[in-house]
Amino acid sequence: MTTPHPPAGSPQNDPAPANGIGTPTTGAGSGRSGYLYRKVALHLADHPDQILKVGEITRAIGAPSSGAVFEALKKMAAAGHATHHRDPHHRFQITQDGIDVAGALPPAAPRTRSHGSAGGRQSRPAPVPRPNGTLYHPRRLGRGWDVEELRRLRAQQVPVLLYGPPGTGKTAMVEAAFPDLLTVAGTGDTVVDDFLGSYNPVPGGGYEFVHGPLVTAMREGRVLLVDDATLIPPRVLAVLYPAMDGRGTVTIPAHGNETVQAVDGFYIVAGHNPGVHGAVLTEALASRFTVHLHVTTDWDLARQLGVPKQVVAAAIDLNADLAAGKTVWAPQLRELLGFVKVRDQLGMSAALANLAGIAPEDARDDVTAALSRHTGTPITALALGKR
Repeated sequence: MTTPHPPAGSPQNDPAPANGIGTPTTGAGSGRSGYLYRKVALHLADHPDQILKVGEITRAIGAPSSGAVFEALKKMAAAGHATHHRDPHHRFQITQDGIDVAGALPPAAPRTRSHGSAGGRQSRPAPVPRPNGTLYHPRRLGRGWDVEELRRLRAQQVPVLLYGPPGTGKTAMVEAAFPDLLTVAGTGDTVVDDFLGSYNPVPGGGYEFVHGPLVTAMREGRVLLVDDATLIPPRVLAVLYPAMDGRGTVTIPAHGNETVQAVDGFYIVAGHNPGVHGAVLTEALASRFTVHLHVTTDWDLARQLGVPKQVVAAAIDLNADLAAGKTVWAPQLRELLGFVKVRDQLGMSAALANLAGIAPEDARDDVTAALSRHTGTPITALALGKR
């Protein structure tokens, strides 16, 4: 199963500037897309004698997505403000017309949002929208914030493997970091064709080959998330390895042994849930990822988003029991945010009963006991009452 997301900078997300290079036309998201467009144009204007790769420009301007930069560059080329070279990498050089127009642009100063941190501490960045419209709240990672650090790791081609229980925000973090994301949702039934592509029937008879998300990500310089990677049979995952090592290529046997070469910006990130039945982290897979990042639920964030402190305390206890092997399930941020939605619609008692009811049957007694202990309310799984 694959879930494509449009690359940042695609027509539906990145309105074309009204004059080809300056202020974008009005519309949702136009301010951010115009800001990126200006940064790209001004960087090329500062290096008029150079023919630059997409990845070089992306790193130089600190952009989060080479896919978005590539789209901006293609618009510049279409307007006659840049020359597009293919040899075989996509490279661009500004034209004299582009220099003239860029000279009239305002500086592309970074856009920031202050959150009033005290004592000189770095302020928390604004929530980042995901493709489904929900907001992701960045968390600390290393010397910065997770979304920013993932983008830096991509720029340096340092692959990341995210691991932790389902519902802690692994996929949400990757979606927020990379607007040009493509996803393969791993299962035990995932096959090589789910990565490379396959022949599909066409109207009127016959078949055509449709390339898969791995090939698309390699050709367009996009990010591929392999979700629940450790549920995928190891022999299938092996299709990723030549794309991740120094070769940066894959071969498609089903399509005449077609060879695909990765372009700048291509990046693979994977996620896995160690506690899920059937998950196997092989040495071959683990060794392909330089960074292994443990993702857990942010309890402070849960409280800030409206989860009652008693419910958070019960969840913390249950997670401690889960780590000690005393129970088989504990609620994570996904379930706690669901709790808030149910409470707002059906009330507190129903939300507590529903949280107990969504627990696996062999963990339900543990969950109801923890919730009852912290809330002082007898709890049973949500069910319909009498008429």
